[in-house]
Amino acid sequence: MIIKQLSVFLENATGHFLGISTCLGKAGVNISALSLAETAEYGIARMIVDDEKKGAEALREAGYNVNLADVIGMNIPDAPGALSEVLAKLAAGGVNVSYIYGYSSEGSANLVLKVGDPEEACKLLK
Repeated sequence: MIIKQLSVFLENATGHFLGISTCLGKAGVNISALSLAETAEYGIARMIVDDEKKGAEALREAGYNVNLADVIGMNIPDAPGALSEVLAKLAAGGVNVSYIYGYSSEGSANLVLKVGDPEEACKLLK
């Protein structure tokens, strides 16, 4: 299914993600998935939250650079080859995957995929 992801660009320095987390918490916005990537100078926090509009507004008001993007949220079996099956379907349909993050627990894996064409990806994965 297509879901919204918040991406926040921040300086790679002690306490900067704490500011984002605190801002969302004060706004009553819960983070349900998170990926934090970094380089030497900056980081990108990618998050799935329970209210992306409220979260984006709170972060922008606090001075953060926020982007909203469509991503694919899905659940697959936590089994060898399950991710390869998903990626093979997307590749066969010509859909590029930019990045993936997720976790597995109790036999299933929850994934977030950033793809070139989310609508086409959903069709291919049904």
